[in-house]
Amino acid sequence: MKIGLASDHGGYNLKSEIIKHLKEKGIECIDFGPDNSLESVDYPIFGEKVANAVISKAVDYGIVCCGTGIGISLAANKVPGIRCAVVSDVFSAKMSKAHNDANMLSLGERVLGRGLALEIVDAWINTEFEGDRHSKRVNMIKEIEERYNK
Repeated sequence: MKIGLASDHGGYNLKSEIIKHLKEKGIECIDFGPDNSLESVDYPIFGEKVANAVISKAVDYGIVCCGTGIGISLAANKVPGIRCAVVSDVFSAKMSKAHNDANMLSLGERVLGRGLALEIVDAWINTEFEGDRHSKRVNMIKEIEERYNK
């Protein structure tokens, strides 16, 4: 499994902790930036970078972080085919993958503590899409996206 990660300055420390955690588990990580945690950067740039890597299949999944997880997820979700879920609990992490086939996860450094954030990451990575009745609904989301991207 290969995970692409990025953040803005508000999520930089959490992103760094997640990368360390994933590497300890033997998961390959590609860091799409930023390189400096002290400088203010624009989260849309980094959300889009990871989203493009997911869509092009350069990575299997993406994880992005900002202060709340909201802004960077909104940017990622503008890329057709991305389903980026902002998650603050383990149950939602599992359901975003099992029922919604989320291909990106977004976390807020100012919302979550390190321990909970890593539990969420583990739950999300270890959950598979259930398909079946959920496939119909994910396909409906894709159809909505196609109608508006003409």
